[in-house]
Parts: sequence; C-alpha cells; structure tokens
Amino acid sequence: MNTFPGIGHVALTVRSLEVSRPWYRHLIGADPVLDEPTDGGFHHTVFLLENTLLGIHEHPATDVADDFTELRPGLDHVAFGCADRAALATWQTHLDDLGIAHGGIVDAPYGSGLSFRDPDGIALEFFAPPGQMSGT
Repeated sequence: MNTFPGIGHVALTVRSLEVSRPWYRHLIGADPVLDEPTDGGFHHTVFLLENTLLGIHEHPATDVADDFTELRPGLDHVAFGCADRAALATWQTHLDDLGIAHGGIVDAPYGSGLSFRDPDGIALEFFAPPGQMSGT
C-alpha cells in the first residue's frame, strides 16, 4: 500500500459569501483562485494554501439559523500548520491587526495552538507541533 495521501482540500459551508469571502481573503492575504457557481447548485470560493485548497461554500438550502458547534458530529476544527511557536506569535499579531478575537497561544505536550473563529463561528487554529517551540 502507498503512503496515505495528505489533505487535498477542505470545504466549509458558510452562511454568506458576502461576509465570509472578504474575511478569509484578509486572513489569508490573497485572492481566491476560484470563485464561481457550481453545477451542483452552490457557489464556491477557493483559496490556495501551499498544496491544499480551502473552499468556502454557500448553499441555497443552508439553515442560516443553525450555529456551528464542534460538539455536533462532523467538523471539530481546521488547523493550519506553522513551523514553530514563533510563527504562531506572528499569526497572533496578524489576527490582532485584523481585529479577530482569539484565545492566545496555548502550549500543550502535543504542540502549541492559537484558536479563533470565522464569522460563522467555525473553529479555526494555527498549530505548531511539539519540539518546534523556538519561541518559548
């Protein structure tokens, strides 16, 4: 058997692309590589993050009154990998500059994380693995 492949893309359902598209664009610091309706009846906006695509989708039938929760079966959170803890500090400053609330850098035996949420409350995180704590 071959080595298990990495993540090719992640797609998140959002309430409104008019709200989420500029929020993610500012967070990522780049324009989407794709922004169009699909044959499946939903609109998708896709950002390229190194070798992974991050899509945000707006479906006409989305229950916009239903809040995201990581306590429901399905997505818990999406973590963006950082080289080390010093990189987390840089992202913390970026979040502060954008006015995005976050929980500060939290160190644990399995690594260090910086958690925050998108406009729909979807849990996001910047994460540095253990042994990569040059900023401590």
